[in-house]
Amino acid sequence: MRWCVVFVLCVLCGVVRAGEVFLIPMDNPKPTYPRVLYRAGITGEVRVTLYVRADGSVSQPVVLKATHPEFAAASLAAVSKWRFRPWKVSDDRPGQIEVVAPMVFKLDDTPPLHANEQLKKLLCSDVSRVAQHYAESSWVDLPVFSWTRSYLTHSISPMQLPEEKRLALIAKLNKEARTIVRRCHSHPMSRYVRFVPREVRELL
Repeated sequence: MRWCVVFVLCVLCGVVRAGEVFLIPMDNPKPTYPRVLYRAGITGEVRVTLYVRADGSVSQPVVLKATHPEFAAASLAAVSKWRFRPWKVSDDRPGQIEVVAPMVFKLDDTPPLHANEQLKKLLCSDVSRVAQHYAESSWVDLPVFSWTRSYLTHSISPMQLPEEKRLALIAKLNKEARTIVRRCHSHPMSRYVRFVPREVRELL
């Protein structure tokens, strides 16, 4: 499952004197993209405020903004584990610094070059071969479906494919994932796109 969470720490200037402190990450795991939201193609953003103490630990993480509660929970769970390089407290080096961490949850935006062309050429035999390494209940997580979801998300303009319609098409693709793989098993020389929902096929 490929996806991306982008975060940048922003020191809140004026809250504390932080001119001499440079935060150096030591262990900053990124949030886990909630699987249900990832499969559904739901993207979003979260802004978390937190304090970094002089010993490198963090405290009081609070979500300022989140487009989905599950993104908020995932962000808080990750931030609570963050650690930074400690520093010595002095007159111009405070005991803690307040920072804001904006995070962006998005599907993998680097699918194979010309993903739609590759998807249109992909043979069912290739889909079947990869599916053998997945439990049937996880076929929806096959790379081919991830690439298709990413293509619908990043390669088609919102004017052509509004958000509501995009999510509906991804939901339909996910619902038919097992059927698509089974048909590929039965027709190994057919192309993958033959069995995807017509509305999806027309956009590839």
